[in-house]
Amino acid sequence: MQVQCVLCDTIEDIKDSSLQAKRLRNRRIHMYLCQQCDQRIYSNTKKRHETGNFHLYEGKKQKKDLI
Repeated sequence: MQVQCVLCDTIEDIKDSSLQAKRLRNRRIHMYLCQQCDQRIYSNTKKRHETGNFHLYEGKKQKKDLI
């Protein structure tokens, strides 16, 4: 299966029987990142975590009363 990286537009081949190929076929929302882009994002995110200025905010959960 040929896939294209969403960031750098390189085209790569992955096995048709791999889990990643199955996810890309069945769920169109999943995106493919090549190894170089994935490593670059991982290292930059790790640097931001180490500075302490990186926060993940979760949405407020509403309490549902079933009574």
